[in-house]
Amino acid sequence: MSDTTTIRLPPDLKRRLDAAARQMARGKSWVIARALDEYLARTTPAELVREARRQCRAANRADRRERDWERFGDWPE
Repeated sequence: MSDTTTIRLPPDLKRRLDAAARQMARGKSWVIARALDEYLARTTPAELVREARRQCRAANRADRRERDWERFGDWPE
């Protein structure tokens, strides 16, 4: 049995995934599952934690920048 997970891909990566699945005559889910399995097999838990923290910090900086722009919306015209 398997679970469903939704992901967002940049257009270029989506095109590459589509092409790889066609070339291998496999479904995109199969390609993604194999790639993720290989990635996780060669990545240590400490590396995963570091990457999660890096992405969290990057997202927080992006959120902060968006909130900074909201201040300008209050200016009188």
